Amino acid sequence: MKKITFLLPLFGAILLFTACNGTSNSQTKSGKIKLSTEIDSASYALGVSMASQVKGQGFPDMNFDALIAAFKDVYGDNDLLIGEVESQGVLQAFFTKAMAKAGQKNLEEGQAYLAKNKNVSGVITTESGLQYSVMKDAQGAKPSAEDQVKVHYHGTLIDGTVFDSSVERGEPSTFALNRVVRGWTEGIQLMPVGSKYKFVIPSELAYGLNPRQGGPIGPNMLLIFEVELLEIVK
Repeated sequence: MKKITFLLPLFGAILLFTACNGTSNSQTKSGKIKLSTEIDSASYALGVSMASQVKGQGFPDMNFDALIAAFKDVYGDNDLLIGEVESQGVLQAFFTKAMAKAGQKNLEEGQAYLAKNKNVSGVITTESGLQYSVMKDAQGAKPSAEDQVKVHYHGTLIDGTVFDSSVERGEPSTFALNRVVRGWTEGIQLMPVGSKYKFVIPSELAYGLNPRQGGPIGPNMLLIFEVELLEIVK
């Protein structure tokens, strides 16, 4: 399973690069093949698993012909168009370019969102660039950066995609404020226990160019959280 897990980010980056450059290949519809043997089923299942996870990341297409040709050449011990050692350099350059292109796009979208959101009634922008508004006020104590807090939260991207939500899981979460993204550390210290705030966190106060692997958060993405502070955990 370790090898499969390693391949998934690779395919994701390939699709990201394809999407960023506007390249589109015609969709290949599954032929009516028969899964007659155990290896037939396992091979198809592997393809379903990998493709489903990559597609779920929002990347629409790739050059399937080149991908399949490489698999066949390796398995057939054929001469490779790009050798295994050379492939590392190709992929490194590819990932760097793809991440930079996606990161710049996300950064510009985030900056535009922040510029518009700062003019919304009730929104306050801190010196760091964090934006927040009070959804429900309260008179409880406020935590410090060294405290643990129990919260209910709902996190989305600009387009409304939910990337994490204790609300949807139906169970509050407990965090140490000095072990979360900077936007959380700063923002939750502003909250009295019992209150609910909405935070708009610029990418530099979130994950920056290094988002969590395997999720919908891309490089330089702005994050939006609705957070209810339930308790300061002693």
